[in-house]
Amino acid sequence: MEQQQIKPSWQRASEAAMAACLAVMSLAVFVNVVLRYGFGSGVAASEELSRLLFVWMVFIGATAAYPLGEHMAFTSLLLPLRNKPRALLLMTLLIRLAVLLACILLGWGAWQQVVVGLDSHSVVLGYSSALLPLPALLSSAVIGLIALAQLLRATPLSFGHDVEVE
Repeated sequence: MEQQQIKPSWQRASEAAMAACLAVMSLAVFVNVVLRYGFGSGVAASEELSRLLFVWMVFIGATAAYPLGEHMAFTSLLLPLRNKPRALLLMTLLIRLAVLLACILLGWGAWQQVVVGLDSHSVVLGYSSALLPLPALLSSAVIGLIALAQLLRATPLSFGHDVEVE
């Protein structure tokens, strides 16, 4: 029988947050569809709420996936380097630096959008427009910190498999 692993609290919290976002989005869209097609009127806030929750859900998921190594990777390109530790270390360094650069660029752009959104509000619900780019800023900061820690600790890349891909 397979033993079940206990998930870290951050992983349980992120999964719960994504599930809550998905549940509220689903309920809002379902109610809006029933009201619109069944009774000829809908809930105006449904679209804004769904968009906001979808953006948050995507960035929570992206942030939670990074430390687990679940982002798309082309590790099969590095398999020939497995027996060359110096070359693999150099590629690992370059990959971590590329992730850090991407996080810096994403974070900088998201910060600019947060600042622009501080003075405007959504039309129906009235929430600050800064709430839409905020998860990108937070996600880039967290992923950047994780990548920096991996870089400083010289954490090796996880190939996730021992068999070469055909």
